[in-house]
Amino acid sequence: MEDIPDYEKIKQSDRQFYEQIRKVFCPAFQQEVTFASEGFDHLVHKNDSRERDKGVQIMKFKLLPLAQKLVGLTTTYQEYEEGPQEFRVKKFKKTAMETKVVKYWGIIAILESRKFKVVIRKIGDNGQLHFWSVIPAWVTNYYRDIKLRSTMKGNPTDD
Repeated sequence: MEDIPDYEKIKQSDRQFYEQIRKVFCPAFQQEVTFASEGFDHLVHKNDSRERDKGVQIMKFKLLPLAQKLVGLTTTYQEYEEGPQEFRVKKFKKTAMETKVVKYWGIIAILESRKFKVVIRKIGDNGQLHFWSVIPAWVTNYYRDIKLRSTMKGNPTDD
């Protein structure tokens, strides 16, 4: 992993910005999208807890203000996917695996001359919509397993 001067300072500054967002009303869903800590953690780490490349993290951090703006402006989404995923949960002081349906929405836009996508996620039927990721000019060239419903390209779980 490359060494980027001031990486920790950049990360801390962008974390503070992210934490101040909290919630943004999204016209496309007619409800608030939460900017919870798991969304920021996902910008730093992949799903298997491996840290993303620092350059990729900084690129995603720089898109956060545009992501916030897009969530507040959009009246539609361009991609949708849902499927089962396993989660580690605590039940009666023990850790267990539980399967829940996870839904992802992709909002693609060009704002301030930057093309990017914001991924919104919802876990289970009673979960909240929350920011999951921001991806610049996102493209993929590989075939994926068929999901229950899918209009997304790429892998929203990891990206």
